[in-house]
Parts: sequence; structure tokens; C-alpha cells
Amino acid sequence: MINKNPYLYYSRKILIFILSVFLLSIAVFYVARLAPGDALFSYYGSRVEKMSPKERERAEKKLGLDAPIHIQYIRWLENAAHGNFGISFKYKTDVLEVIKERLPNTLLLGGIGFLFIFILSPMLGILCILHNGKWLDKLICKVGTIISCIPEFWMSLVLILIFAINLKWFPSSGAYFIGREGDIWGRILHLILPMTVVIASHLWYYAYMVRNRLLREIGTGYVLLEKSVGFSKRSIIFKHCLRNVLPSYLSIMAISLPHIMGGTYIVETVFSYPGIGTLSYESARYKDYNLLMVLCIMSGTVVILCNIIAQIIDERIDPRIRESETARIMEVSDV
Repeated sequence: MINKNPYLYYSRKILIFILSVFLLSIAVFYVARLAPGDALFSYYGSRVEKMSPKERERAEKKLGLDAPIHIQYIRWLENAAHGNFGISFKYKTDVLEVIKERLPNTLLLGGIGFLFIFILSPMLGILCILHNGKWLDKLICKVGTIISCIPEFWMSLVLILIFAINLKWFPSSGAYFIGREGDIWGRILHLILPMTVVIASHLWYYAYMVRNRLLREIGTGYVLLEKSVGFSKRSIIFKHCLRNVLPSYLSIMAISLPHIMGGTYIVETVFSYPGIGTLSYESARYKDYNLLMVLCIMSGTVVILCNIIAQIIDERIDPRIRESETARIMEVSDV
């Protein structure tokens, strides 16, 4: 059983994680360098057009772009193993320093957004179940479905047009007022519109999952028996149904983190919010290879890690998954 082989079980998960990140780094490295465009333009700007062949050759050597792609990757991997991820071609400074400046903004926007979605989704799903089939349930379902189908970039533009340009209630871009980085109220004002888009775009998707799972749970035999005994619907939902649904909800939310953060990246780009999303767009646009590599690996690592965590939760909750996983581990042990 898995419980009797914890070292083998978690060693296998760690090995899968390392292998996945390694394959991701290879894919990103090759795709970025084989894509059309001139990486020298990111570092030297318009001066590239006036460079002679010899000057261009020296420039490529300076940035480590003179060797074949596989040699470039080996060099990058060796440097990365020692904590050196190179400099940003666009910002002319260490890649980690550039990311360090932007990361808190993304964690603030994505983290608070994820927390709101995590709390509000089950509440909204429970509200629908308590009024199942009534006008409130139908209204929430219709409004939620419509909002969740609106593309994030379009919703962002509409909110900017209404609340930033016409009503002038909130700023349309940035994370704070210029020269007032420490102003908390300014930070809040800049967060409201992008936060609204992040929450509105994902809330109903997960609330609908909770609603459907609770609906299936209500149709089971033990619920019908409790109803016949005289338990109220509210009592059954909160004391029994919700307890059975929450473990699977935790698994879903573990997978949802990359989904929500991906939406945050889009919102950041539209609102010119100085976070990792905007930085990712700029690194891809300007072929800032070193910066692009770290950002892609960071994002990919979060996705892979969240999926592994969700799988572990599922294997602990669902006995069928646990038994199949046990069988695979026993086969490995026998070999």
C-alpha cells in the first residue's frame, strides 16, 4: 500500500516533477530561439540595423548567441544550476532582480483574487442549492454563465471604458499613482478593476462545480433517508453534503491556481499592471531569452506542482485511485 511505501511514493512524484520541469526548459529554450525575430534588437535597439557583420558577430558572442542552440542550452543549464540565469536583454540587469520587482504585484492581484474565488465559490454554490429551482437559482445560473463566457480582455476594456474613462472612478492602468508607491489607498484603487475581472471571470466556473456536486449529493440514498426522518434541507447540506463535497473541491482548487494566475496575466497586460503577466508579454515580444526562460519555468513549475498536489489529494480521497496507484508502485517494487 502507499502508506507502507511513503519514500517510494513521494520519490516518484519528485522525479516526475524534476523530469517535467527539465522537459519544459528544453521546449521553451528551443521554441524561443527558433521563433522569428532578432534578439539583438532587444538589447541594442535600432542600432542593430547599422551594425556591420563583424559588429553583429561580436554582439552575438557577448550575449552568448553565437553557438549552436544545443550548446547554448547546455551553457544556460550549467549557469542556472549555479543560480545564474543571465541578464535581461531589455532591462540590462539581472533577470531575478527584474522579476523580484514585479512579482509582489502579481502575488497581490492573483493571491487576493484566488482567495476571494476560493471562499465565494462554495458560498455561491450553496446559495443556489438552498434555492434550487427557484427564481434566485435560475437568475444566478444565467448571470453567472453569461459573465463567465465573456473574454477577460473584453471585460477589462468595458470596465476601463465605463469606470475609468466615463465615470473616472478608478485609474485605468498601473499598480499605484506615480511617485506614491507606499500609498495603500492608491494601491487599492488600482486593484479594484483588474481584481473584478479576475474574480468575475472564474467565480461561476467553480461555483457551478460546487452546485452540481451538491446537487448529485442531495440525490443520494442517505440524504433521502434523512429527509424522511425529518432533518431540514439546510441541516443536511451543511452537516453532511458539504463535508463530502469539500475534499474534492480542495483538489479542484489546487488545479485551479494556474488557471486563475493565467487569467491574471491577461488582465495585467490589458490594464498595464506591472506584474509577471506584463513582463511575460514583454519578454516574448522583445525576445528577451533569459527573462522568458525564467518566467516560463516559473509558470510551468506552478502548473506541474499544483497538478501533482491535486493528484496526491485525489489519491488520498478516492480509494479507487489509491488502489490503482498502489498497484503501480508494487509493480515498480517488484522490478
